[in-house]
Amino acid sequence: MSVVAETPQEAKGKKSAGVLAPITSNLRQYGMVGALIVIVAVFEVLTGGVLLQPNSFVSLIQQNAYVIILAVGMVMVIIATHIDLSVGSLVGFIGGCAALLMQNANMNWFLAIIVALIIGLAVGVWQGFWVAVVGIPGFITTLAGMLIFRGLATTMINASIPINSVPFDAIAADYLPNILGFWGPFDGLSIVVGIAAIVFYAWSSMRKRAKIVRVGLVPEAISLTYIKIGIAAVVIAFITYLLASSGSSSEGGIPIILVIVAALVFIYNFILTRTVFGRHVYAAGGNRRAAILSGINTKRVDFSLFVHMGFLSSVAAIAMLSRLSSASASTGTSFEMDAIAACFVGGTAVTGGIGTIPGVVIGAVVMGVINQGLSIMGVDSAIVQTIKGLVLLLAVAVDIMSKRNRK
Repeated sequence: MSVVAETPQEAKGKKSAGVLAPITSNLRQYGMVGALIVIVAVFEVLTGGVLLQPNSFVSLIQQNAYVIILAVGMVMVIIATHIDLSVGSLVGFIGGCAALLMQNANMNWFLAIIVALIIGLAVGVWQGFWVAVVGIPGFITTLAGMLIFRGLATTMINASIPINSVPFDAIAADYLPNILGFWGPFDGLSIVVGIAAIVFYAWSSMRKRAKIVRVGLVPEAISLTYIKIGIAAVVIAFITYLLASSGSSSEGGIPIILVIVAALVFIYNFILTRTVFGRHVYAAGGNRRAAILSGINTKRVDFSLFVHMGFLSSVAAIAMLSRLSSASASTGTSFEMDAIAACFVGGTAVTGGIGTIPGVVIGAVVMGVINQGLSIMGVDSAIVQTIKGLVLLLAVAVDIMSKRNRK
């Protein structure tokens, strides 16, 4: 039996295919990152360089923190084939409760935060009961919750309730202490954290690759790993520069709210990807009947998801109340739409079973950049809403068509 020798061109083609295989298998994730970079570049030009000024970047973080916080919980709910329409009303209701406790009951701001978190958990238990135990669909349960908690917020708050607590207002407005001082015009702590982030990303990427080799699988080409580390290093370095340059001559650097958001993203990404509960969420969303037959308690999963969503709604309420320094009955209006849009723009499947927390963070940043870029350009808010709606429609259309083409 004769063996046909492989030509150099064929060998080169196979090698190229091996290098590109990880890219093609994760094309959607890379596409989202590429789209974000393009959108940022376009608005940086259209705004005359204002969008990526240090203080504008910090403002982008502070204004969109609530979207990321809510989207972190919403993506888990959507993966499990549910939806939560009540989060916007919950933000208004829980924020109103915290404001009344601080201003009318003279409660310490830290205790008011604890009570607000407990209220959020209690609401999550309430809604989880109707979904998991009674069996009412999440859409109906949370639609009722949207009406109930908006009504309660309107009843409690007759007029705007100002917050006069300086430490509480600092949560959304201030920075971490400059414990390392300023290195010239830059905040030293931001530089140290940025360098640590680059080192950690490089170490985790190489460790992941070594683990793949250790279990006998074929890893991606080492050149591709180096390229990814290089791109990530450039992005992190640029963000570090923006943060280190932000603020004023007396304060600046890493916003407190960024630390809170980053901690929630890290914790919930770990829960979703590294725990039994996370695997059960994906299993319930991918094929609920098969999950039940395999012994997964899907009712417990559903109940836990809404408890998590209630908790994250309370965190978003605290962040928003701190940023606005006042509570009103209309606070949180349409926040649920922002969170849902961030999920779908970030690659979460409409039919459930697919979605990642890093993806929804990218989706939230995309929506935030569009919103802030258009606002800097002076575009009417109604037009901004229209454009965001078209972006959402396009993202879902791409998801549906990509699935159709794979069949």
